[in-house]
Amino acid sequence: MATPNALGTISHADIQTALTRHHSGDWGDCCADDRQANDDALIQGGRLFSVYHSENESKFWIITEADRSATTVLLPEDY
Repeated sequence: MATPNALGTISHADIQTALTRHHSGDWGDCCADDRQANDDALIQGGRLFSVYHSENESKFWIITEADRSATTVLLPEDY
């Protein structure tokens, strides 16, 4: 899923690249604490959170729910 704001701001190519990175465990530009929380969530279960920047320098997030039922692309102001 993606928010309308994210779809209007970030190219589909940037979204696809980021989703591939997120899926492979490359958490992008998130802080060390969030990186560790993601690594722990892969083992113990929990939400996954990644931070990326598009070609047009827009910051965006990808969040996968703890139950893995949904992954959402959004801008920080959409949260």
